[in-house]
Amino acid sequence: MSEKIKRKKMLFILNPRAGTMLASKYLAEILAEFEKGGYITTVLLTGKRGDGKTFTMEYGEGMDVIACAGGDGTLNEIIDGVLDANLKCKIGYIPSGSTNDFATSVGLSKNIVEAAKNIANGVPRPLDIGRFNGRYFSYVASFGAFTSISYKVPQTLKNILGHAAYILQGATEVLNIKSIHTKVFVDEGTVEQTILEDDYIFGAICNSKSVAGIVTIKSDDVYMNDGRMELILVRRPKNIIELNQTTTAILTGTMNSDCINFLSAKKIRIEIEEGTHWTLDGEFEKGDTNNEIVTIHGGIEIILPQNNNLD
Repeated sequence: MSEKIKRKKMLFILNPRAGTMLASKYLAEILAEFEKGGYITTVLLTGKRGDGKTFTMEYGEGMDVIACAGGDGTLNEIIDGVLDANLKCKIGYIPSGSTNDFATSVGLSKNIVEAAKNIANGVPRPLDIGRFNGRYFSYVASFGAFTSISYKVPQTLKNILGHAAYILQGATEVLNIKSIHTKVFVDEGTVEQTILEDDYIFGAICNSKSVAGIVTIKSDDVYMNDGRMELILVRRPKNIIELNQTTTAILTGTMNSDCINFLSAKKIRIEIEEGTHWTLDGEFEKGDTNNEIVTIHGGIEIILPQNNNLD
């Protein structure tokens, strides 16, 4: 009699409405890859916002891997659930949203079946996670211009136009840019210091090489498991020369503009105008006048292709 194979357990959470809804069409192929990788898989489909976190916390105990297919918002819910419930599992991600900033940053395949194969056969790597006023995010907390794009663009338009929908909405945002008075404090484990105070049209604390598919950061400036987050703040350009310079700096990732402040830190506190709205990983978040962002060094283990070590 052959020895019985001990299979690992996976919870797979699928957002059937994300992106062009391709993940649902490839469900059989996805599960086949997991089976070949030695997993017994439990599948749950989200129906509304928050289901990803709820399912993770209710059914994640004892799982070796919790994987999801959807956009960055779906991944955010899984990470939030894993950390809130203190689950000791690996996280897998099949990017099937409209922009997939996180996947771009960590080098995940945009091919649905290939991404599933990488989860089944990949390697877990530690990844820094941000905590914004107690809620976790995988790659960005942002405010100001472009921030509302991800949750204002209707899902049907995202499904039809994909990334182009973000660009179209971004063009609309530029016409209505409002400066927001912002004061930034940095704490490196000694004494908190005020380092910046100005009026900004955009701000982001991120662990990513791309934000909203529009803002780019050079790879050499981002280390995704160094215990630090990158801070980007953009002032309103005063003339066409500054506008062109700033636009080029944002799109190319050089951050070489007099209108941009760029730095990295372990812990950041931001005092900001009342009523300023934020997004965490593309999902709406009601911020406060006083916001604390902390880096959780190696907060999760994300399964990546074997040749990718986040360097």
